[in-house]
Amino acid sequence: MKKRVVITGLGCVTPVGIGKQEFWNNIKSGVCGIEKITRFDASTFQTQIAAEVKDFNGEEYISKKELKRLDRFAQYAIAASKMAVEDADLDLDKVDKNNMGVIVGSGIGGVGTMEEQHEVLMKKGNKRVTPFLVPMMIGNMAAGQVSIFLGAKGPNTNVCTACASGTHSIGDAFKIVQRGDATIMVAGGSEAGITPLSFAGFCNMKAMSVRNDDPKTASRPFDKDRDGFVMGEGAGIVILEELEHALKRGAKIYAEVVGYGLTADAYHMTTPAEDGEGATRAMEMALRDGDVSIDEVDYINAHGTSTPYNDRLETLAIKNVFKEKAYDLCVSSTKSMTGHLLGASGAVEAIICAMSVKDGFVPPTINVQNLDEELDLDYVLDNGRDREIRYAMSNSLGFGGHNATIILKKYV
Repeated sequence: MKKRVVITGLGCVTPVGIGKQEFWNNIKSGVCGIEKITRFDASTFQTQIAAEVKDFNGEEYISKKELKRLDRFAQYAIAASKMAVEDADLDLDKVDKNNMGVIVGSGIGGVGTMEEQHEVLMKKGNKRVTPFLVPMMIGNMAAGQVSIFLGAKGPNTNVCTACASGTHSIGDAFKIVQRGDATIMVAGGSEAGITPLSFAGFCNMKAMSVRNDDPKTASRPFDKDRDGFVMGEGAGIVILEELEHALKRGAKIYAEVVGYGLTADAYHMTTPAEDGEGATRAMEMALRDGDVSIDEVDYINAHGTSTPYNDRLETLAIKNVFKEKAYDLCVSSTKSMTGHLLGASGAVEAIICAMSVKDGFVPPTINVQNLDEELDLDYVLDNGRDREIRYAMSNSLGFGGHNATIILKKYV
């Protein structure tokens, strides 16, 4: 018999707030975290804006000695995990650590460390490269370090599926708890890719917005004049817990995870499949998995990247799945505020869905000044909306044709 799985803790490090409450308050208010880049001199780049994490003090979560041995993406993951554990009111001295696992995804991993140490190699020679290069750089190290910091000895893996990494991590962790292979899973995604090399690659792909003179309105999903995504960074972590275990210890419950779908486009490295068919099948799979009818879903947190292809094809996919019901749904893209956190985006958006279900509030899509006439759903423009949400769906669609969908249910 399948176990029921609930979300009992939330932790996040984002461009619009650190910690669940600051983050959620800013999302509800439509606060945008996009500004001019400060991480490096971007004056020669086509894109000079990003959604950077502000006021992050790693020493609040990690010792100064350990910080020097951790890439920024791992630091974010550890901090968000500690916040989530605290939010869940988990006593780590009483938890069965053998039944507590970790899955933290990342699309890029420690690219900042790789760039810095490559410069050391070129300028100072191979003997000056840090011996911590490999354990700082490899993408699984966020999951590995979180398990070390928490003492979690259960299932421990890393997902690397580009922009779908965070959603796949939570979906995979959901299945682990559902089938009884762990009682608690710490799951999500982390990314710190705002670096010169990453930016050069995305700029030369012409994938990012060049609205450098107006950063706050650069990420504009569903707008006719959208010109690309805006890169963000950060981490989102949720505590997934077997329902009976959560009830026994009197835990608060944000939402129940009920459905998970994952498919491949098998089409193109970066462009979504024609007619959004891969995303369509991921949503349909999640609905089947959770035994959820299309009439029960009230809100979709769209992948909504603000790129011409994604927004059009995702909207088409939603219509493919929900038919006429699509026009009754609330759909929004919170990337209009956070930017695109790449491998962390799905995890942060799962946190948004959990809070939306719990509070009965749909967050807005900001910056839509001229709605694309091809896109005709209810994208909750400008301001959020009070609405009871029975089921919320979150989509993530990554380079390589990776599609992931999870469904959260209001717990009553």
